This record gives sequence, structure tokens and C-alpha cells, in this order.
Amino acid sequence: MSPIPFSVLDLAPVPEGSTAGDALRNSADLAGHAERLGFNRYWLAEHHNMPGIASAATAVVIAHVAAATSTIRVGSGGVMLPNHAPLVIAEQFGTLAALHPGRIDLGLGRAPGTDQRTARALRRDLAGSETRFADDVIELQSYFRPAPPDQAVRAVPGAGLDVPIWLLGSSTYSAELAAALGLPFAFASHFAPDLLRQALQIYRTRFQPSAQLARPYAMLGLNVIAAETDARAAHLFTSLQQAFINLRRGRPGKLPAPAMMQDIWSPMEKAQLDHALVHSIVGAPDTISTGLNRFIAEFRPDELMITAQIHDHGARRRSYEIVSEVAITRKQCIAA
Repeated sequence: MSPIPFSVLDLAPVPEGSTAGDALRNSADLAGHAERLGFNRYWLAEHHNMPGIASAATAVVIAHVAAATSTIRVGSGGVMLPNHAPLVIAEQFGTLAALHPGRIDLGLGRAPGTDQRTARALRRDLAGSETRFADDVIELQSYFRPAPPDQAVRAVPGAGLDVPIWLLGSSTYSAELAAALGLPFAFASHFAPDLLRQALQIYRTRFQPSAQLARPYAMLGLNVIAAETDARAAHLFTSLQQAFINLRRGRPGKLPAPAMMQDIWSPMEKAQLDHALVHSIVGAPDTISTGLNRFIAEFRPDELMITAQIHDHGARRRSYEIVSEVAITRKQCIAA
């Protein structure tokens, strides 16, 4: 196993039969568990109008998780910047960095994180251009620099604080912008595999060193559902498969309990889902080890961000334990 860091992407899933409060308490519990297991960072994502995702107020949830941990980095995967004024995000994450020095990451995306009707309710400019997103990123960066005495608008807290900015994406646009600005880049390969190879090639070949980063650093998203047997893991994976189908049918809901998929999807839906979730490793420890080795060898990520949409919280904890046993512990042995 290549000695690279492993991290966690948590969508704060709200399983059927539970509440958003339960989901947020589970997130804090899982973050502490991931910290003890040796994961590098713990990110939460901004989604709106999603009954099955409890992390809409992303900065608030990050504060909740950071307060429940002590060493693991905590951040956004990501904040959808066009939904917000850059100054507001600088103040929010400046506050987080003031409370938890050296532990806060700010990952930025440019999608709405929701449907178009909800995006309008967020006062999002649906006609916003790519140039505007780039300008907003640059403006946000400026708020984290030390503020000269004559600066009229400053982020308080925020100015002069070390808040690493990442760009997130599922296309080549964010790869190009991250390369031009010299920022670390995270690709959403766990649900959008089509442009992964092209985005990585663009990012790595066009990267320009910056004050934040001397060389390209790419983190890739990966679904990993681990259990004691392949059959058990495949059964747990059906919760994520159902959630995707429900979303594509326009009926998003809470994270479903595992079920028999042949009773749920059509052949076309199965084909679409198999494609969207192609970068998923599902199985027992040996299967997980083989899949991780293959993925790392093929795409050479600098870091992996593992996500596991599992209905039962105990099974989700166990899944990350298996990843730790297979990957992180082995990485530490290699380093020694």
C-alpha cells in the first residue's frame, strides 16, 4: 500500500428512522473515531434541501466536529462559494481557525449543492460566470492575508490566519484554476468519474507554485464500504445505491436501509449507477486492500478521501476501522 494520507468525507447522512440531530451527533462520534484511527482530515459538505444530509450549515457543523476532536484537521468538502459572499466565508473560517488553530481547511466548490429552485432561495446568481468564481476565490484569499493599516474591509477574525484553501471539482475547470492559483485540488471521483484522468493531467502539468503550495497536491474521493465479508459490504452499499436512484428520480430522502436492488432499479438505472459509482471499493478486508492498491497505482493521488454512506452508524464506524487496518496501519509500518 502506498504511504499516502487517508481522510474522511462525511455527508452527515440522516438514515431512515433517525433525525438530523442524530446525524450530527454521529458525525462528531465518527470524527473522534477517525482521529483515533489515524485519518488525516475530516471534511463536511454543503448541501441544501436534502432530507438525508444534515450539513447544510457547514461552518456550524465543522465547529461542532472540531470541538469534539483535538488533532485531526477539519474542514469543508466543500463550501459552495457562489452561495456566499467571500467576506462572510472568510469571517466564518477565520473564526473556526481562531478557535482551532492549525486544524481548519477550506475546500471550495462552485456548484449550488442543490436544485435550481433552492439555489434561487439561497439568493444564488444562477447566471454567475466562471470568471466570477475565480474572482471570488482571489478575493477570499486576500481576506486571509495580513491586513495593512489602510485596508478598508477586512475579515475579523480571518486576516493573517493560516486557513488553507482547496479547490474542489468534478470537471476540468477547477483543475485549471487550482493549477493557475497554486492551490491543492480535490476531485469528486466518488460520484463523477468521467473527467478524472483529464483533470489530473491538466492540474499536474499546468501547476504554478504559490505561497501556499510549492508543487501540485491532488486528493481523490473514493467510496469505500468495508465489512467482514464481501456479501455484507455489498448489502450495506445498497443504501448509497438507493439514495442515488431516489435523487435521480427527483425524490431525495433520508438514507435508506439496505435492500434488494433488483426490486428497486431498472436496467437503465443500474447501468447509470454502475458508471457514476465506478470508483467504489466494496468488500471484505482483502477486497478493500486490492481495490485501494489498484486505484492508487492507476491515479497516483497524493491523498485519498474516503466516504461511506452506510445506514447503520456502527457499521459505518466498522467500515473505517477496516480501512485503517488495511491502509493506514500498513502505511505506518512501511514508513517505519
